[in-house]
Amino acid sequence: MSPYSAPTAPRPPLRVALAGIGVVGGGVVRLLEANRELIARRAGRPIEIVAVSARDRHKDRGVDLSRYRWEDDMDAIVAADDVDVVVEMIGGADGSALTLARHALGAGKALVTANKAMIAHHGLDLARLAEQKDTPLKYEAAVAGGIPVIKAIREGASANEIARVYGILNGTCNYILTQMERNGASFADALAAAQAEGYAEADPTFDVDGIDAAHKLSILAALCFGTQLDIGAVTADGIRGLIAADIREAEALGHRVRLIGMAERDRENGGGLYQHVQPCLVPADHPLAYVPGALNAVVAEGNFVGRLFFEGAGAGAGPTASAIVADIIDIARDEYGPAFAMPVDALDAAPAADAGARVGKHYVRLIVEDRIGVLAEIATAMRDAGVSIESLIQRGSEDGDGVVIVLVTHEGPASAIHAALDVLGASDHVVGAPMHMPILAL
Repeated sequence: MSPYSAPTAPRPPLRVALAGIGVVGGGVVRLLEANRELIARRAGRPIEIVAVSARDRHKDRGVDLSRYRWEDDMDAIVAADDVDVVVEMIGGADGSALTLARHALGAGKALVTANKAMIAHHGLDLARLAEQKDTPLKYEAAVAGGIPVIKAIREGASANEIARVYGILNGTCNYILTQMERNGASFADALAAAQAEGYAEADPTFDVDGIDAAHKLSILAALCFGTQLDIGAVTADGIRGLIAADIREAEALGHRVRLIGMAERDRENGGGLYQHVQPCLVPADHPLAYVPGALNAVVAEGNFVGRLFFEGAGAGAGPTASAIVADIIDIARDEYGPAFAMPVDALDAAPAADAGARVGKHYVRLIVEDRIGVLAEIATAMRDAGVSIESLIQRGSEDGDGVVIVLVTHEGPASAIHAALDVLGASDHVVGAPMHMPILAL
């Protein structure tokens, strides 16, 4: 039969169980109901929710769950004969989410998850189990929400050697930086605004310290470079140390501050893999500089396709549900392959590259006491570390407590900058921790 012909007999429905019915789970239910007929036509068969499970069956989730079988025990949906796909929306790298994922794949059930932490920490083991059972492991929603970047890299760019992948991987941080940029807000005030709008949790550590972005970056790196997931090799510096002056000085230099996750092969020093999340100065004419608010954006550079740019909503019920249901549709079509674009045994164990060996220009900001000899102390520390200064700006601080010194360096290794800042950070004349950001040449 031609692949373009309609099947002589309708295929049976794909039967789905949802584990964890929070904001995203409610979005999945609403999407499958609202677009039921369209999804069935695109999937080639109906997709039906047959069971749901969560901690509290009495909680009002804004959707009618009464038509679906409720299971208090999540393992019951794995054991059920009428479940083909388990959708994990519990969250967390370990615990009940990981147990459910292992049990589902072990039982030969397809698994769809939005759980970036679980994939970053345990993705290799889960992918190996999926291969052993010849069952799908899909996780489009784990990176950049509704942006189909996993599918684009895994399938659309699969013929390319990827030189590097980078981008804005956390909407909370981007929202905070946008507030600081547009309104001149302090980090504390911008964070409070993000919390008031629901973009940041009461405890924002996961986001503002770069942990969330690190999980996503490790997944992208594995896909792009054919390497084993290694979340321990991803270094992360967040945005807590930024002040309003950093945003203004970056603009004066023709740049904007963005929290950037970047992964790249270091081909000049042994082929190790560089994976780092940190605030950076991005040229104002680069597309990433124009990504506002809580949006995410990912750039992948292929040797034949060139630069690919993806932008969209990185979180929220609708975008995340869209990615989850897209994975379910792929499973309904029997379209799946190795979770990381190649079998687990074919993935390289790339060593971590020495981040200190990366060469580039750097932005350095210090707040110092207003006294004679401080500039000489800064210059001496930079000279002794082998850092060449391109420009230096001195301004009074906003609260009158000290002086703001901003340096732009000539190109040099990051290790030299860190050596100089270790010395200056211990100085009695430096107020607070110095801020350092690479100036990206993109």
